[in-house]
Amino acid sequence: MYRPILKIPKTKSEKVWDCIGGGLFVLAIFYIVVMWSKLPDKIPGHFNGIGEVDRWGSKMELIILPIIGGFLWLVMTLLEKAPHMHNYPTRLNEQNVEAFYRNSRKILNEVKNLCLILFAFLSFQMVRIGLGDADSLGWWFLPMVLLGAFIPTIKGFITSSKIK
Repeated sequence: MYRPILKIPKTKSEKVWDCIGGGLFVLAIFYIVVMWSKLPDKIPGHFNGIGEVDRWGSKMELIILPIIGGFLWLVMTLLEKAPHMHNYPTRLNEQNVEAFYRNSRKILNEVKNLCLILFAFLSFQMVRIGLGDADSLGWWFLPMVLLGAFIPTIKGFITSSKIK
């Protein structure tokens, strides 16, 4: 199958997504560090489907989200740099390869940055709940996570189906 390795510069939207996702993620880590000494020994460790705390755990668990987020960022950034390794329809050819690569990379970029935003929000809320400034994530959290995962993917598949 035709799979050339191309150097395609990031689009403006990809750069904006990277700034927003990465920036919020770094801010959330900074917030954790700043608030660490104020946190009680027990903070939210898990939430149910409507955003209520259903398990409390050690504040050391707060470190898990930045580690997972950093790992996801690394892996997804590496995959963004290798669109020739992504999955494509058999109609991929010399004329449309750049469009397919760019679309696939944009989907991955949006999902990566939405994950970082999600982890930033979760970290922020876990600290706020631990401090008593909030009591849940909110009922809207799970629907927003699902929309954040499916909208870029569906949008990307629709765009892909239009590539000739």
